[in-house]
Amino acid sequence: MNAADTLIDERALSKLRWRCRRGLLENDLFIERFFNRYASTLTESQAEGLRVLMDLSDNDLMDLLLVRKEPQGDLARPDVCEVLALLRTPS
Repeated sequence: MNAADTLIDERALSKLRWRCRRGLLENDLFIERFFNRYASTLTESQAEGLRVLMDLSDNDLMDLLLVRKEPQGDLARPDVCEVLALLRTPS
């Protein structure tokens, strides 16, 4: 198992949850569902992908979540695409 596959610890998970708070309710709903499903199995790689997505504006993130756009340029990386696929998974 490499470092990217290591599960994040509780402290890192708590910090990541705080970092993921958004101004747009619709984004928060996607993120809340994501944490409800995957918090206990979140890897370092997935956490990094999520951090990168959280650097986006609310509207850019919403476009990705609703599949209006796909990751391009610096966003088109495996960890971001993996997390985005998990975020997009319907309930």
